[in-house]
Amino acid sequence: MPLVRDDRRYVCAIGHSFDIARSGYINLLQPQERRSRNPGDTAEAVVARRRLHDRGVTQPLLRGIADMLAAKPDDVVLDAGCGDGFYLGTLAGEIGFDAHGVDISIPAVDAAARRYPACEWIVGNADRVVPYADRTFSIILSITARMNAGEFRRVLRDDGRLLVAVAAPDDLIELRDMGRDRVARTVETFAPGFTLTDQRRVTTHADLDVEGVDDVLHSIYRPMRSEPLAAMRVTFSLDLLLFSRKG
Repeated sequence: MPLVRDDRRYVCAIGHSFDIARSGYINLLQPQERRSRNPGDTAEAVVARRRLHDRGVTQPLLRGIADMLAAKPDDVVLDAGCGDGFYLGTLAGEIGFDAHGVDISIPAVDAAARRYPACEWIVGNADRVVPYADRTFSIILSITARMNAGEFRRVLRDDGRLLVAVAAPDDLIELRDMGRDRVARTVETFAPGFTLTDQRRVTTHADLDVEGVDDVLHSIYRPMRSEPLAAMRVTFSLDLLLFSRKG
């Protein structure tokens, strides 16, 4: 197991000892690793994003990720930058694989642990180190999160695969300017240790009322707009990149 029990405390692969929070998550974040007093997703962003998930807005994105990933029950899966755990927790419940999520946001990981208690959830700074032993995972997910190519390669098995999802240029185009194409830069980032094996774009549209649009803005940290909010159709779009680990 990636984490081993020692009486009432645990010891992780990088040697830290820690306690378990009441909701079940593990906090490995050290004071010197914090970029701010409350790093990562805010509680407001977590709640707004969960309401969008519960509306079914992100279901087509989830299905696209699941189809490309083709995970099996015997996989051991890490979601690095897991947020509130929607993608990892839902897929683990459907497929039954061994699931582990890491994120720097305490509100996000707390929400994940409460909703998906069968998975292991860790608060940690995966930008610095992924708190698991070498070659622990058969699959790693990085869904619109910061990427640590070196650490991903270290903890991925030789025959493992990595799925990276980045926002496509038309993602949320109704609420912000056309974005940049992130595919080439992402492939370049992972080229030293990974080989690109598949690439797809998954896009969906949702007709949102004013409250739904407000949730989208809060989820991307843009709650204030100069013009009044209005109901609208909003585009959600991800570029999915599947990599294999180089030997």
